Amino acid sequence: MLLHHICHREIHATLTEAELARDYNTPEALRAHPRLAKFFAWVAKRPPGFASKVPGARRKR
Repeated sequence: MLLHHICHREIHATLTEAELARDYNTPEALRAHPRLAKFFAWVAKRPPGFASKVPGARRKR
């Protein structure tokens, strides 16, 4: 699965490797995550080639 760089970074800023492996290992599962769904909807409105920095560690632990 190909991902835009900022989407990839947001996924890793949101989920741990264990969560990705266990619960969010399909595109459909990622789209169903509340925070990621909101982010994907936001980024979809941006022009092609849009780049934005994802702030540092944002995971809730």
